[in-house]
Amino acid sequence: MKSFFDKLTASNNNEEETEDILEFNNSNENLSDIVEEEAKDGELSVDVFDEGDKIVLKTMVAGVDPDDLDISITRDAITIRGSRNEEREISQDAYYEKELYWGSFSRTIKLPTEIDIDNSVAIEKNGLLILNLPKVDKERKSSLKVK
Repeated sequence: MKSFFDKLTASNNNEEETEDILEFNNSNENLSDIVEEEAKDGELSVDVFDEGDKIVLKTMVAGVDPDDLDISITRDAITIRGSRNEEREISQDAYYEKELYWGSFSRTIKLPTEIDIDNSVAIEKNGLLILNLPKVDKERKSSLKVK
């Protein structure tokens, strides 16, 4: 099981994936481009749950200015992007432990049901991002009058 840090930084020590990367590298592709691409963004940990008439998504974005968050939604998916920047440079030799993730992050979540984009709400409270995503009512009926 991946640790929180591994999930956040999208790092992985899985031997099978290492073998796949080596195989891919042997097929004349540039491995450094692939590793660089994967290392660009950390991955947010999320909780997604059903509250009857809405889907709720929660994720920690402590240390991120809400203006630096980019939340893109469609009827069936949501993407959260942002960046957590360290305020000052600290020499690597000065650290005893270094577990916090600094840099850009992104996460795309496929939603289990369609949502109403226009009535979705994002709230940031004490570093916790809460997205309230109302479900589309597929059973709702309406009548049209002919003019």
